[in-house]
Amino acid sequence: MKPSLNIPGVPTKSHPDPAITSSPNKDDERDAAASEAIGVPNLVPGSGALDRLVDTARDYARQATAKNTSLAYKKDWAHFNSWCRRRGANPLPPSAELIGLYIANCASPDDGSPSQSASRPLSVSTIERRLSGMAWQYQQRGFVLDRKNRHIATVLAGIRRKHARPPVQKEAVLTEDILAMVATLDFNLRGLRDRAILLIGYAGGLRRSEIVSLDHGKDDTPDSDGWMDISDDGALLTFNAKTGWREVEIGRGSCDQSCPVHALEQWLHFAKIDFGPLFVRTSRDGTKALEARLSDKHVARLIKQTVLDAGIRSDLPEKERLALFSGHSLRAGLASSAEVDERYVQKHLGQALLHGG
Repeated sequence: MKPSLNIPGVPTKSHPDPAITSSPNKDDERDAAASEAIGVPNLVPGSGALDRLVDTARDYARQATAKNTSLAYKKDWAHFNSWCRRRGANPLPPSAELIGLYIANCASPDDGSPSQSASRPLSVSTIERRLSGMAWQYQQRGFVLDRKNRHIATVLAGIRRKHARPPVQKEAVLTEDILAMVATLDFNLRGLRDRAILLIGYAGGLRRSEIVSLDHGKDDTPDSDGWMDISDDGALLTFNAKTGWREVEIGRGSCDQSCPVHALEQWLHFAKIDFGPLFVRTSRDGTKALEARLSDKHVARLIKQTVLDAGIRSDLPEKERLALFSGHSLRAGLASSAEVDERYVQKHLGQALLHGG
């Protein structure tokens, strides 16, 4: 165990084909069809062993993308289908000209009716995410979306030039900040849980999605991306991260009030959690642990609220303070505060080294 980190062409308009236009159910059916397309080659005689492998391969295909990513891609596809349907266009096969018009409309909405107010313009990052989702959805349906096509690339470049804004640099939560933040929490179940979330998240340099994806033990639930092991020396967190498996070691602190492992043990003990999601929702009065896994949005809200309650950056107006802190602040805080070699911090955070080695 390592020591604790001091805590620490536009298609002709036509009536949409019912078999092509999308609804949530049809989207689910098409996603299922993508995995069902996997089977034994026609030239190979079937056998029991091969047939069983088909089911295994289909299961892996369904898990080709993370759950949250798959949900986002489904929403992107549903939005594009709805946009096409309202304009009498077909989403299939892919048309670079049509998609260029779509992203232009996303950046500068015009709902087509003077009596209707236009939708809010989407950010450049959201438009790029939608293009990624559409490309993935087209691929599942046997098509290729060429994002380098001039009808898409030049429109996107213009959108970036006109609408892109420099990213807002989020403030890092530092050691003294995290101590002040946890001090604002109650000592009911909700407070114990939130204290463990903040301390473990900070000491481990974890993403908010990683925090809530943890299970008590390995393979407890199918929607888990990691688990924890607690020993006398501290806690070992194992994650199935975007870049592969990684482990995060968290040592015990010098005092219980600021020790992330002690905070985690207190939450597990009083919430009686010995299986399934590590962090779950609580009752409204904060006295009873429920079964539902906590959302990563809770972590972001928790950070913002405790930052306000602790009076951090009180020199700024409340709106600016809230904009400065996010779920990423815990990760940024570790990288800023840790008195360890930079290469270790990058490994700890699951980031690639800038220059190899």
